[in-house]
Amino acid sequence: MSAEPPVPAFEETSLARQKDPDPMTSSDTPHPVLGHYRLRLTDNQVVTIAGGLAGFLSGVVVCPLDVTKTRLQAQGSYLRNLQDEVKINNFEKRRYTGILRTLGTIWHEEGIRGLYRGLVPITFGYFPTWMIYFSCYEKFKKMYSYIIKDDTIGYFASAISSGAISTTVTNPIWVVKTRLMLQMNKGRTIYDRFGDTVGAAATPGGIKREYYNGTIDAFVKMYHSEGARSFYRGLLPSYFGLVHVAIQFPLYENFKKVLHVHGDTFDGKTMNFDQFCRLVLSSSLSKILASGVTYPHEILRTRLQIVNSDSTKPSAGLLKTLLSIYKNEGFPGFYSGFLVNLARTLPASAVTLVSFEFFKSYLQATTR
Repeated sequence: MSAEPPVPAFEETSLARQKDPDPMTSSDTPHPVLGHYRLRLTDNQVVTIAGGLAGFLSGVVVCPLDVTKTRLQAQGSYLRNLQDEVKINNFEKRRYTGILRTLGTIWHEEGIRGLYRGLVPITFGYFPTWMIYFSCYEKFKKMYSYIIKDDTIGYFASAISSGAISTTVTNPIWVVKTRLMLQMNKGRTIYDRFGDTVGAAATPGGIKREYYNGTIDAFVKMYHSEGARSFYRGLLPSYFGLVHVAIQFPLYENFKKVLHVHGDTFDGKTMNFDQFCRLVLSSSLSKILASGVTYPHEILRTRLQIVNSDSTKPSAGLLKTLLSIYKNEGFPGFYSGFLVNLARTLPASAVTLVSFEFFKSYLQATTR
């Protein structure tokens, strides 16, 4: 390991590293909001809270695009079941086409409520996800630094370990989020657009067309009708998605080296715009490359989350879904909604990163 490895903005957690604290954040200067009161937070607590708040804010900002992405991803399975089980010619096969048209369709038919379908689970999903991830990442990074000499491999291992823990803990929230996002107003799900007879046949996997009146109702109904296993639909392909962070984080670190990103983007009061732009660029480039390689796993995860399978083994269900997508939709089926996903993940990455830096710096200022 090199003597002075490049440190990501979110890793600059030790107050001891800041030799010349900003006078605005000095303990002798009253905080603009808290006055002389100071929070008693450890470095790891600062990272954990900042990560959670950043994830929460990101969820609110990108929720409409997340709904759009989910509708486009799931649409292929409806069309496949419709063609297989109901032989109807000249039927309107695609309801959602493209980012703007899908947003317009949802807005026209469901209003603002439709665009924020699943807001509660998505915001409260991002919150614990990033809390757990950043906290674990810091711990794993320190632990692996003693046994792994190469920086890139250390970041790779830390990202996968942290991602595995956060994914396992929060998977039930994402399953509920997916179910809620596939609903429409007035007690209807998107299956009902096919009509009673066609809609029943078009339902993937024979899933009951259940309507959920909010997040808690969804948890209760899913548990009673499908059991606890339903909350871990799509967990296996979600683990495959750990490859995403394993690719993104090392790339992110190297882009930061090339673009000479260093130190804190925020100093507790102001923002260095040049460093901010380089940070966003590093995050965006790494996100695009990682998404291009790992996006098919999101298609698999979404399809498995909406299917009410029987006692089939998860591995068999995954293989069956994989072959079904390839057979009925071809290779493009694995990238359904990819542009929507980029339109969602790029701003989400930027919002998460910038807001994390702000919250971290703000919390650090209140502890001095």
